[in-house]
Amino acid sequence: MLEYRTQGFNGYAVKYSPFFDSRIAVAASQHYGLVGNGRLYILGLTPKGIEAEKWFDTQDSLYDLSWSESHENQVLVAAGDGSIKLFDIGFDDFPIQSWKEHNREVFSVHWNLVAKDTFCSSSWDGTIKVWSPTRSPSLLTIPTHSCTYSTAFSPHSPSLLTAVSSDSHLRLFDLRTPSSASNHLVLTIPIHAPSTNTTSPNPAAGPFPPNEALTHDWNKYRENVVAVAGVDRLIRTFDLRAQQGPTKVLAGHDYAVRRVAWSPHLSNTLLSASYDMTCRVWTDGSNEKEIGVAGREIGRMGVHTEFVCGVDWCLFGAEGWAASTGWDERVCVWDVREFMPR
Repeated sequence: MLEYRTQGFNGYAVKYSPFFDSRIAVAASQHYGLVGNGRLYILGLTPKGIEAEKWFDTQDSLYDLSWSESHENQVLVAAGDGSIKLFDIGFDDFPIQSWKEHNREVFSVHWNLVAKDTFCSSSWDGTIKVWSPTRSPSLLTIPTHSCTYSTAFSPHSPSLLTAVSSDSHLRLFDLRTPSSASNHLVLTIPIHAPSTNTTSPNPAAGPFPPNEALTHDWNKYRENVVAVAGVDRLIRTFDLRAQQGPTKVLAGHDYAVRRVAWSPHLSNTLLSASYDMTCRVWTDGSNEKEIGVAGREIGRMGVHTEFVCGVDWCLFGAEGWAASTGWDERVCVWDVREFMPR
């Protein structure tokens, strides 16, 4: 395992570069993101360990980041003052572009993985916005009417967008539909609904009280599958075609789940980061050998000593490398397979 110390800054998000297997970006904030400055770290993995290639300071806390899908040196960050900033590693000190339309903290940014020429953001102000990196005003504003912690474009379609929020719902938007109908909203699923999986008994099958959803991620291989997690400590997988409750419910975390990430290599594997100071590896029981089997935890990394807020998979090389960051001012790069029982 490799480690890097973000001295004086508490980690909120970490992302591997989609262009280089040895480059990682970290969004961090002073004083646990409650007050103070933010810092974007660009870290390089070298034979000597993790080294800081560059960092950029911001006037407000940073809560999320996303690498550009069209430019290898550019990174987006989401800030506590309602702004979104685009930094270029080739330039010093200041962002090359900044947008500020949100009225509250921006908690999520995500680049369009298919079209590559747009990105989206979500905020505590109850809106999602779609942007172009070459235009100052946003292209589109979508109201959710509740604090929206996470939004993401589908990795399979340039016009499908999902979001999860404090009202315990997963929303699907299709930007090809007329905005006049319902602001592109085509599907709303209550996250707390009972599980639809009746093939195997599951003590965590529900029903559940509503809870704040903090994170979600699209499966990279199954185009209709989304994982959602939040305050009630459970990870749920949804098949959007079913238009109802979760297909699998993964129980195990002791506190809120702050981030989930499907593997870019395996269709049934995902990572989670939690306030219980662990990162956990899960299978949702969907591969051919596991049909009818409930999802389960298959590995656990407990090196962090504070809330773990960010986790991400490496897109390249061996299928098990991941990075995590948290409030303990640490970035850890580790091989998931080392934490799976043999």
